[in-house]
Amino acid sequence: MGIIYWIVFGLIVGSIANFIGPEAKGGIVASIVLGILGAIVGGYLGKTFFGVSVTGFNLKSIFVAVCGALVVLIISRMLMRN
Repeated sequence: MGIIYWIVFGLIVGSIANFIGPEAKGGIVASIVLGILGAIVGGYLGKTFFGVSVTGFNLKSIFVAVCGALVVLIISRMLMRN
């Protein structure tokens, strides 16, 4: 059940990040990948700097993962410009 959880969580987080971020591109698979990467990056940065991480399917975890997904979006768009 863990992989299904991460796919659903990634889809939700990736969709939110694509909605917030300008110039949203990609389909459902891109949203899932963005959400999962966002959860990993957000969990790492949140734990390192603020002592919070992705702990389950709750609002705090979704917020941390969306912030991480936005960081991934910003970095990927900066790299694609050059």
